[in-house]
Amino acid sequence: MRKTKDFKKTQGHYFFNIKMGYQNTITITRETKDEAVYAYKGYLKQGKDCQWLGMWDGKNFVDTEQVESA
Repeated sequence: MRKTKDFKKTQGHYFFNIKMGYQNTITITRETKDEAVYAYKGYLKQGKDCQWLGMWDGKNFVDTEQVESA
């Protein structure tokens, strides 16, 4: 079994998940909301199963309203 890569969630960055099959989820991060929304919509256009997480403030995700699909 492959070890998962550990990373730290940085404050003020935006995150979303892409589900790539059974028990395989990729977490994508971007520094600005515009970049994150652009990347998120790109994955939706490709037909990927995406979940918007929002901005990490150190303890919780904020700005979590669902991004509209393209």
